[in-house]
Amino acid sequence: MIVETLAPDTALSSLLRTATRPQHEHAETRGFVTQLMGGALSREAYIDLATQHHAIYSALEAAGERLRGDAAAAPFLIDALVRVPSLEADLALLLGPDWRDAVDVLPATRAYIEVLDGIDTAERFVAHHYTRYLGDLSGGQIISRMLQRHYGMTPEELTFYTFTEIPKPKPFKDDYRALLDAAPFTPEQIDAVVEEAKVAFDLNAALFVDLGGRNDEDSTAA
Repeated sequence: MIVETLAPDTALSSLLRTATRPQHEHAETRGFVTQLMGGALSREAYIDLATQHHAIYSALEAAGERLRGDAAAAPFLIDALVRVPSLEADLALLLGPDWRDAVDVLPATRAYIEVLDGIDTAERFVAHHYTRYLGDLSGGQIISRMLQRHYGMTPEELTFYTFTEIPKPKPFKDDYRALLDAAPFTPEQIDAVVEEAKVAFDLNAALFVDLGGRNDEDSTAA
């Protein structure tokens, strides 16, 4: 199959990268993120993040199942990216077999889930899919190493960040961006993907604010 190559400034992957840069930088510089990665919080703060992630990824992956019959969404339903089973395995180790009883979903997480539960088009789904999974692949290994270094966590407790079926993230990410650029979206739909990706980054930033508010009391000297 021959895929038409779009000009770099009109390719969806390029548009997503450039148009969402302010939201991306805003999200990744929230206090909770910098403190957690700097070792200034606690193991419990990460567990809080993981429980919120479980709720979010459960809603995102359910949205993908709803759109499995959509020709534009279906290519993005990549089994190697699915995170819910890994999160559940991690939480079972971190909190024990009754971990679900300990989950306290934050208001920002509930707002995030409400958006994901309302996804009914491929362009909205692809925007959230790109925002979450490409971010996981890009920074996951670094995050895992920092959590192990600062909080004594084990790789078995952090399988969320391990993509066993993707041994080389760089080629996979290149293929993923090609998949974005080949998606059968109209110019209007491409605009919708970009705008929804901005929403996704803002929802993630709001989650970090809520997590920071709840975990401030756990802060310790780095």
